[in-house]
Amino acid sequence: MNPRIDLQELSRRESEQIEWKENVADIDDVVRTLSAFANDLQNLGGGYVVCGAREDRDVHGFPALVRTGLDAARLHELEGKVLTRCRDLVSPSIAPLVEQLAADDEGRRLLVFIQPATGHAHAFRGKSDGGKHWIRVSGHTIEARNGLLRDLQVRKGVLEPWDRRPCNGATLDDLDLLALRDTLQQMRMFSAAEGVEPYLSEQRQLSPFVPPLCVREPLTGVHRPRNFAVLLFGRETQRFIPGAVSLFSIYPGTDRSDPHSERREFAGNLLEQTRRLSEQLDVQTYTAFDKTDRVAPNATKYPQRALYEAMGNALAHRDYELPDPTRITVFADRIEILSPGSLPLGMDPIAFREGRSGPKWRNQTLAWFFNKLQIAQAEGQGIPTILRSMHEVGCPPPTFDVDDIRVLCILPAHPRHALLRDLRVAEQFLALGETRRAQQQVDVILARDPLNARALQLFIEIHQALGDPHPVADFVARHREQLDVLAPTVLVQLAEALGHGEDSSERDRSLAQHLLSVASRGRLEERELRRIAIAMLRADPTAADELLERHLHEHPEWRQRAAVRQLRGDVRIGLAKRCRTAARGPSIAPATRRRAWKQFHSYLADAEQELREALALSVDAGLTEQIQRNLAYIEELRRKHPARS
Repeated sequence: MNPRIDLQELSRRESEQIEWKENVADIDDVVRTLSAFANDLQNLGGGYVVCGAREDRDVHGFPALVRTGLDAARLHELEGKVLTRCRDLVSPSIAPLVEQLAADDEGRRLLVFIQPATGHAHAFRGKSDGGKHWIRVSGHTIEARNGLLRDLQVRKGVLEPWDRRPCNGATLDDLDLLALRDTLQQMRMFSAAEGVEPYLSEQRQLSPFVPPLCVREPLTGVHRPRNFAVLLFGRETQRFIPGAVSLFSIYPGTDRSDPHSERREFAGNLLEQTRRLSEQLDVQTYTAFDKTDRVAPNATKYPQRALYEAMGNALAHRDYELPDPTRITVFADRIEILSPGSLPLGMDPIAFREGRSGPKWRNQTLAWFFNKLQIAQAEGQGIPTILRSMHEVGCPPPTFDVDDIRVLCILPAHPRHALLRDLRVAEQFLALGETRRAQQQVDVILARDPLNARALQLFIEIHQALGDPHPVADFVARHREQLDVLAPTVLVQLAEALGHGEDSSERDRSLAQHLLSVASRGRLEERELRRIAIAMLRADPTAADELLERHLHEHPEWRQRAAVRQLRGDVRIGLAKRCRTAARGPSIAPATRRRAWKQFHSYLADAEQELREALALSVDAGLTEQIQRNLAYIEELRRKHPARS
């Protein structure tokens, strides 16, 4: 008995490597399992079949082994039959190692068959069927069929990888030599002196990683292009490889329920499909600008590098033996890129999703060409590149959904673009007169982003249409300190919505004055200055005058603009009216009253001068008419309140 075999240690190994059989009722089942361990599809090194033991749980719920064992007669019978069938019914035959271990009963033994992995693909011929290949998957012995059988044969060298096999029925005439020449030129591997012909021989290799483009059939001597050559340079690629098609679809919403969508089918060789798909994806990489975001005003919907990498991975690493097309589907909030076929054999799905997988190719030749042509990475850096590119532009992280039939990459759009979509929906509701639905949509947006300028403008417009200013005031009161970072134009709009008249509450007037004060700080464009000054004039003409003077000192050229001079005249009219109000006060001292009236007429004189300067500069009929009305108003004030000596 060999003390090197520790059953407790074996029980802690992956179930793919251990098979426990307490009562060996089916000897063929043991042989099938041993042939599966020899095939070793999962690259675990082989496995153990332990006869006469089973796994159980102790009283505390921990794993425990029950060593029932086999008596001497049964042990020798079982050993002989298993080894005989491994020799006679497994092709190529296998010869597992055999060990005996102690059981709980001293009169019994455990029989352990140890089967290392081999370099062959073994088939087992049972009593009721022909030879079948068996493999271990998730602790079970199953028959290798279809793709699993191909993977096993490729792994054992029985079958070449699909991309390297000759393309049945294709000849050299089925290759587009111009496409081949252009690709070689792009990779800087073309020699005009040699031409294209040498690259079609069965000896010329572009790289140690890439076999010759063509191969000669042993029996017929016909030169046939390999599958990867037909994929990349075929004239009618789909005639030989039906699944080599790409579908590009666009849905305006977030799912496929929309009644309208766009769909484009791209055939031709793989390089032509890549070019056309890249053009379609470029449309999705536009930038949304938000000048209220001072940190990152530009937001790309999708980074181009991530889109190209995901597309390149889907085309280079998919299973072309499947007839399904590669699918790229654009939704309002994401792009889904579906690659038919499971992950390459031996790749850990979790490590793949996290970008920790090493390079593992289903189609190594395609990966090599895509890397040389800068379409996709070929050193296991594709997924990390997608993850990094999405993070750098502020997009949510991509997700990768993997199963036995496809790999799905989902790239979410930048949140700002999702916000723009929601804003468009709100605008449509408002344009259709569905004010309440527009209100609900805008409330959802502001709950996520209370500083979104366009949402705030719609918020104001909606509540003005509803005739209810209170929600605006409540919103400003809740977010007073946050709103200080908004653009001056938006602050003025909020202040105007709060109102300045007698019907406004003291709280609303105070909030409006705060917003205008914040808006007046810093540098302003002329239009912003005029709008803020007009809003401030209603509540505080002195503050409006100070604002104008400060900016005119910085921009003296604005004094030659009619609208600015007209506004200065209006501000002085406002100051004159304030002096009149003070002069009419019931408890004012006579001397103070005289000074107030004197200042009243002084402001009127200044206003008249500014307005006449504005009239001389004005070229706009509407502005000219407004200036003339203001001049007439000054004369009316003078008639009502003549100057006194």
